[in-house]
Amino acid sequence: MPVTIAIVGSGPAGYYTAEAAQKQWGDDVQVDIFDRMPVPYGLIRTGVAPDHQSIKGVSRRYEKTALSENIRFVGNVAIGTDIDISKLRELYDAVILATGAPDDRRLGLAGEELHNVFGSAAFVGWYNGHPAFAGLDPDLSVRNAVIIGMGNVALDVARILAKSEAEFAGSDIVGHALDRLKASRVERITILGRRGPHAIAMTPKELGELGQLERARPVVDPADLPPEGSDDALEPGQKKSVTLIRQFAEAEADRKKSDIEIVFDFFASPAEIVGNGKVSGVRIERTAFAGGRLVGTGNFYSIPADLVISCIGYRTAPIEGVPFDDRMGRFDNDEGRISPGLYCVGWARRGPTGTIGTNRPDGYAIIGKIAADLGSGELPKAGKPGRPGFDLFAADTGLDIVTFRDWQRIEQAEEAAARDGSPREKFVDIADMIAARD
Repeated sequence: MPVTIAIVGSGPAGYYTAEAAQKQWGDDVQVDIFDRMPVPYGLIRTGVAPDHQSIKGVSRRYEKTALSENIRFVGNVAIGTDIDISKLRELYDAVILATGAPDDRRLGLAGEELHNVFGSAAFVGWYNGHPAFAGLDPDLSVRNAVIIGMGNVALDVARILAKSEAEFAGSDIVGHALDRLKASRVERITILGRRGPHAIAMTPKELGELGQLERARPVVDPADLPPEGSDDALEPGQKKSVTLIRQFAEAEADRKKSDIEIVFDFFASPAEIVGNGKVSGVRIERTAFAGGRLVGTGNFYSIPADLVISCIGYRTAPIEGVPFDDRMGRFDNDEGRISPGLYCVGWARRGPTGTIGTNRPDGYAIIGKIAADLGSGELPKAGKPGRPGFDLFAADTGLDIVTFRDWQRIEQAEEAAARDGSPREKFVDIADMIAARD
């Protein structure tokens, strides 16, 4: 009998793990990839910036895996609601959680609940067409936006807010977001970071894009820069990023008027979000290094903010019955092993770190552990019902499964509905997705 594996989550980690299972066992494995959404690819569809189509192209690799006879996409099935994790473990030899980290890490600041304050998962989901966030309704008829965090997600958000309509050509930003952005009145975007330029988690490609925008320009205070010789101790990629920050600062000497300024505010720790019902500002404490540690200086100042987006990281969503590390925001695991027969991979294993490609070796490593556990007797030899068992359960409970072939019909409908110059117009309602399948 084949090894039967259930993978929960159809993003990069899920599909790389399925690919690894095929390499390990060939035709002697049967993999079902579950997703609560009727559409696959997770982060690729709703996390990667809509103007980064080349990155989204990695889904074509997953498509090859998905169309294999022994790999099946099982969409529109929510683990914990439609089927418990315990039942899934009864049906499959191994269950692998590849659910990513879809929830925002909270700031923990007063004022976080004010109107027009959003986490990046919600805001990025809004402009990427995630059904859970399609009704977010951010007010962009404002002057001052503040982004908290200095990683690539912060850059994505700033770039999307700053782009002109023409610059969205070729992207798959959803229509409701594009319409709102076209009417935006944002003039100043401030990016706050607790540390200095040497501590940014921004990559050179994404930073460089800020310098190419039609109507916006990055602004850096030269006083925030460390001595130039200190850059030599940085990793090559980090050094390139800091070099770009220095170039932004040098451009201050030849300042040109622009419609939108993207201001980098280093050594700035947000202390409170202020407002009366709706956000109106952010109170900030200036930070500094003392004795090799970053400390607050006690020097506070405030900046206007009509829109605040927190980009400080993500957390895995807990699943009932699965041990969870609340401090790390991921499943409690030992190098991917949670308990006999239950594993995790990708961001669900290690937290939200690394690139899309980082998930490939992670997926191969976890399949190697499952093979070792089967070989050592830690897992019983293959013999659980797997796919046929789940199909009986689905029939008994009335689950409406969306297959990969169904997804291809949904994709064709999205492509047919695309505006000029866009590859697709995503459905933002689950019922519409399912209707397009039929």
